[in-house]
Amino acid sequence: MKKRNKLKILNDPIYGFITIPNELIFDLLEHKYFQRLRRISQMGLSYLVYPGAHHTRFHHALGCMYLMQKSVRVLRFKGIDISKEEEEALYVAILLHDIGHGPFSHAMEHSIVNEVNHEDISLMFMEKINEEFNGKLTLAIQIFKGEYSRNFLHQLISSQLDMDRLDYLKRDSFYTGVAEGNINSERLITMLTVINDELVVEEKGIYSVEKFLLARRLMYWQVYLHKTSLVAENLLIRVLQRAKELVEQGVKLKASKALNFFLETKITSDNFTEEVLDVFSQLDDYDIVAAMKEWSDSDDFVLSKLSSMIIHRDLLKVKIKKNPFRKDKKGNHIQKFREHYKISEEQARYFIFEGTISNQAYYQNKQNINILYKSKKIVDIVKATDQFNLEALSKPVTKYFMCYPKYKH
Repeated sequence: MKKRNKLKILNDPIYGFITIPNELIFDLLEHKYFQRLRRISQMGLSYLVYPGAHHTRFHHALGCMYLMQKSVRVLRFKGIDISKEEEEALYVAILLHDIGHGPFSHAMEHSIVNEVNHEDISLMFMEKINEEFNGKLTLAIQIFKGEYSRNFLHQLISSQLDMDRLDYLKRDSFYTGVAEGNINSERLITMLTVINDELVVEEKGIYSVEKFLLARRLMYWQVYLHKTSLVAENLLIRVLQRAKELVEQGVKLKASKALNFFLETKITSDNFTEEVLDVFSQLDDYDIVAAMKEWSDSDDFVLSKLSSMIIHRDLLKVKIKKNPFRKDKKGNHIQKFREHYKISEEQARYFIFEGTISNQAYYQNKQNINILYKSKKIVDIVKATDQFNLEALSKPVTKYFMCYPKYKH
């Protein structure tokens, strides 16, 4: 039988050609759990604001692997010893770091799966695949969890300057067309080195780090926390919560087998078993969109109206302020909406709600980004920079939002 060529080259719109380095990586890309990421959008419902934002977690994972390949080359060139096994483990870990994301990214975590975050699910997927691959992912899992003796390898996967951030900022900026996020990830990688088992950035990379942190701040306000995306994601969470509530009351809803399972079953970290993982692996954005199209005609006012709002992009209004809203503001909106539609207060609360959003581009006491001077002195980026705004970027900024309906007369 003819042996299959597994050393493929993929074309990426951002980096150009990405080479699949070995057969193990190829087999992981082919795995059904990884292929599911083609059907999970990277930016949730942001395409309702930025029409180009239809890229997927699959794109992002490949981009991260490409940047990891470049990092390994740069660090080896600077004399840092990375074995063949460690290199392969880095590619595996970064490729699978997001494999546990549910449909539309974070909406599932806040609605039909309780207290189980995507990092935990990613780890469960990795361990399941590791069984199938006879333990070939063991080192990758150790590095991913931060349990391997060489800490800088974990920092490449998860830190404040990791391959994940270096790819998603550049990629999301490209697909949304928001130029403020366009960082020079390849220059940042070229400036990396390792001192005392810690990742540091050489002094001449300081301006690239400043630009990276500023881009992160701007992308959060302009894209990830954009008020329309904020409304859409909150509506989606409420659609799923309402559907679950109705199913618990015995109402039959049209949904895929996988989605029905999560609507009918209370899932927490305690009962997220291998069987549950297998059903989770069959869920993607298409299940949710197809369900919302069906639910738009539901007899339940709340479910049909929430679903229609997302499907037809006829969303709630949103106000964002620096200070909390007056206590009576929400009550007034609830009263007005109840009278308009002749519904109960409990139903009205699905359409009028408030919350907070927070933006912090840099955390000063958590896996710091350190600058290495020629004198061999190592200094945190906030102290190393002459930019006053970096100090500000390391302080959280919180804003308050309220969503309420538009009234058509």
